[in-house]
Amino acid sequence: MVDRRCRSLLLAAAIVTLLAVACEAAPTSPLPTATAAPGSTLSPTPPVTAALGSTLSPTPRPALGSNFTGGPPIPESSLTTLEADPDWREALAGLGIDRRIWKTDFRFHTVPYSDIFSGGVPRDGIAPLDEPKFITLQEAADWLAPLEPVVALEINGDSRAYPLQVLTWHEIVNDEVGGVPVAVTFCPLCNSAIAFERTLDGLVYDFGTTGKLRNSDLVMWDRQTQSWWQQLTGEAIVGVLSGNRLGFLPASITSWQDFQAGNPDGKVLSSDTGYSRNYGVNPYAGYDRADLPPFLFRGDLDGRLLPKERVAAITVAGTDIAFPFSVLADQRVVNYHVNGVDLAVFFEPETQSALDTPSFADARQVGAAAVFRPELDGEMLTFRFKDERIEDVGTGSGWNILGVAVDGPLKGERLAKFVHGDHFWFAWAAFKPDSIIYSGSDGAE
Repeated sequence: MVDRRCRSLLLAAAIVTLLAVACEAAPTSPLPTATAAPGSTLSPTPPVTAALGSTLSPTPRPALGSNFTGGPPIPESSLTTLEADPDWREALAGLGIDRRIWKTDFRFHTVPYSDIFSGGVPRDGIAPLDEPKFITLQEAADWLAPLEPVVALEINGDSRAYPLQVLTWHEIVNDEVGGVPVAVTFCPLCNSAIAFERTLDGLVYDFGTTGKLRNSDLVMWDRQTQSWWQQLTGEAIVGVLSGNRLGFLPASITSWQDFQAGNPDGKVLSSDTGYSRNYGVNPYAGYDRADLPPFLFRGDLDGRLLPKERVAAITVAGTDIAFPFSVLADQRVVNYHVNGVDLAVFFEPETQSALDTPSFADARQVGAAAVFRPELDGEMLTFRFKDERIEDVGTGSGWNILGVAVDGPLKGERLAKFVHGDHFWFAWAAFKPDSIIYSGSDGAE
């Protein structure tokens, strides 16, 4: 027990140190101005946020609906309907939130302020990418190992891979994919890779990292209202947008080689980011050992699974379900029915961890999961794992982890993806305490 606690403390210290180094190396650049949805026009104005480390004189609290980065006011339909908390100043006291820097309207919040605490870095100390560069598959092959994990996202035929060796150091990429403004995010402490639409009521938002955590999960902020957002749930939890939710997009963690095979015309996030980072080096080495307690987590652990057991997590018609990787690795494919909805869960064991060894390329294989609607042309499919591959029972066609038929009568057909996340169990359980756990049979525990 003592040895385990020592290892946890040493790991915590290492993470804080590495993140502090990253913060010191962050270049300074002006914040982008607000953008509107296609078809509308904004007149950009200089941002009013001070640079990190500078001091702002207290300013009058802006009116509800103001836009800090210029452009039109925030649509009234997006503004929170919460009543202002009369005791918000007392609730904030002692939490290390510098109101001289933040113009967030702290009168409004959906969670107790005592649940939010510092992750050890200042706002945007873990710098988001606002002007991401993309390269070809051939160019990326020079520095990505075949089984390295990437976040795969496809919208309107535009397929992009976001290597976790880059995203781990930045956590947020403000991007546009297939004409859709998106935020591709990764919280290393929760192993949560989630993509969101950045448009809310016609206005496009830009996101950064607050330096704060809740349930060990990244808390983001938008530059238009400086509201704070929970990464794992996509919900605004502090500020004038409190109560709003961003739309999820079906992104998934997969191996670099699987992305290449399924997306020959795909693009890859470049490591030429304008920041000086050791992108091949993992700052969270050793963090994902399943039985070790999570870093900066103050809640009660759900003991039904080990804290950092990976789960393929999904919400279907109000029901939360977790498919443990330990079970999926054995079954490889699961046909599941819940609330009148059929799911097909695929598992591919050959994907490396992003949180294991110091070198991404040398990490152990932990696998990757994906969740699909098992329907083609109005006909439901049933899948099985046979002869070392996933196939549908009806035609015997083989399918890959991207939901594409690679041989047989259905070759070239593609299944529709469900939004899911490959999270650490402790994080999913903290936000979804009533989650069902798939037990390896048709039932669940």
